[in-house]
Amino acid sequence: MSSADQTIRLTTAQAIIRYLASQYIVIDGHEQRVCGGGFAIFGHGNVTCLGEALYDHRAELPVYRGQNEQSMGFAAAAYTKQHLRQRFMFCTASAGPGTANLLTAAALAHANRLPMLLLCGDTFITRLPDPVLQQMEHFNNPTLGVNDAFKSVSRYWDRITHPAQIIQSLPSALATMLDPADSGPAFIGLPQDVQGWAYDYPASLFEKKIHRIRRQGPDVEEMADAVAMLRTAKRPMIIAGGGVQYARAVSELTALAERHAIPVVQTIAGRANMLETHPLNIGPIGVTGSDSANAVARKADVIVAIGTRLQDFTTGSWTAFDKDARIIALNAARHDAGKHQSLPVVADAKLAMAELDNSLEEYSAPTEWVAFAKDERTKWNAYVADNVRIGNRPASYAQAIGVVNAHCGTRDRVVVAAGGLPAEVTANWRTLDIGTVDVEFGFSCMGYEIAGGWGARIAQMEQEPEADTIVFVGDGSYLLMNSDIYSSVLSEKKLIILMLDNGGFAVINKLQNNTGNTSFNNLIADNPTVTNPVTVDFEAHARAMGAVAETVANPTDLAAAFARAKASKTTYVICMKVDAYEGWTTQGHAWWEVGTPHITDNDSVRAAHLEQEAGRLLQRKGI
Repeated sequence: MSSADQTIRLTTAQAIIRYLASQYIVIDGHEQRVCGGGFAIFGHGNVTCLGEALYDHRAELPVYRGQNEQSMGFAAAAYTKQHLRQRFMFCTASAGPGTANLLTAAALAHANRLPMLLLCGDTFITRLPDPVLQQMEHFNNPTLGVNDAFKSVSRYWDRITHPAQIIQSLPSALATMLDPADSGPAFIGLPQDVQGWAYDYPASLFEKKIHRIRRQGPDVEEMADAVAMLRTAKRPMIIAGGGVQYARAVSELTALAERHAIPVVQTIAGRANMLETHPLNIGPIGVTGSDSANAVARKADVIVAIGTRLQDFTTGSWTAFDKDARIIALNAARHDAGKHQSLPVVADAKLAMAELDNSLEEYSAPTEWVAFAKDERTKWNAYVADNVRIGNRPASYAQAIGVVNAHCGTRDRVVVAAGGLPAEVTANWRTLDIGTVDVEFGFSCMGYEIAGGWGARIAQMEQEPEADTIVFVGDGSYLLMNSDIYSSVLSEKKLIILMLDNGGFAVINKLQNNTGNTSFNNLIADNPTVTNPVTVDFEAHARAMGAVAETVANPTDLAAAFARAKASKTTYVICMKVDAYEGWTTQGHAWWEVGTPHITDNDSVRAAHLEQEAGRLLQRKGI
């Protein structure tokens, strides 16, 4: 019998896990499994078959026990961010509510273009025991279930109805997850009976395979058009997005900017593409940006957008740029490269920037333009220095950020997500080293902070165990999802968590007030149904999950507490109250489109609506 005819009889579940264990990738010359393991909460829909298969491969594919399926997905997303999308984790959940809990995490991964593999229980293909526990019955369509909801938030979706299907499905799922243009979550529904069915699989399916991330070179004509346009620029600007890091193209970005003297601004996802001290780093752009970057954006005549999907926070809902400015969009994804009538260059950022650099030859931006950009950045640096200064106002997010920034290690990783903290970190954090900031604002998802910190720390310990993962979280997100403090303690994946309490959902209260509305249902103090406004003892709560925790009274005491956290061997939570009203960064904002009432009896709401609409005059209308 030839090797091509050799077979191995396995269950569907056993074959899936054996296949994952045999997939490899080479990163920086080091060969490792492309799947780093997974997160699991077992139930009747995945424990008996998939659980059995995972047990047999527990050494190759470590399984972390989750506390919440949604947070497992967040942890998987942060894990792959840390690995620059070159490795991923799987998440497995039981049929019904366990799988449904993963929907938000899949949406986060889809919005952020992050690979994760979802292996989820499903109802029985035979339908003999129907209706089963937790089955979502649709009376006129028996094929429709909870798992179909993932079609809108997955880059790849399949339901395995026969064991042979995985021979095609698994390679397709991996190809999608590792493709720079299509990267995102892959969902595979696993009916409970099919998981245990056996099949004679070709032995070649389980042979070791080494994957490579595709690098697509730029089209000759697209590149020629981009070069011609950029050579005419009198006020060029580069927008560096998260795709620069995923392409491992930070060196090419720096070389392009330096050789041609082009100012660089950064998106939220691209926040750590350049060091804070680089003279051409003009700051973060957009709604949660800097006055310096936004001033340059308003005057730029040619904008080179690299590895960014040009989200509304980046573009100020498309008011950040001059209406006559021309955009060159360099992106691995055709969808992103064609936005707002951009001149597209569909290519890998590393290859395309190197070619753009060489093709521009001796082109250099005018010295007066570069001087203007650097001068704006100098002004912004002065503002930030004062903004993080202790004592300039009541205790604030910015002050806490400044203290941590001054005392953390250069390779420590910062993780933050929804609420007011992403804007405050984006504006005030000084990047100490490349790729050390994870601001999850692609989906702006509450609950990502601690769960994402756990996933990031798992990956960090595989690469840089001597560094720390630092999580900034507000009281609102903490109360929504905090159980991975316990996960981090159980797995000995130390986190440093800054729990900053401003009494509710303060940033939305700020938006509410800024649009003329009265504070209502956001801060605990302003909720009429709160009849017993007790204060949460966050320190005691964190201690109850095994963390070391303390409460500090003010930012002055925070530095010493942070030093104790750095010295700790286990997860350390520092709690501090911050002001809900006066604690905000007030500069650096671009216009942001939000819906406001066109008709109202409230004079302040009407005035805010008119002011909001006035900003629309600057809006660039594209496609």
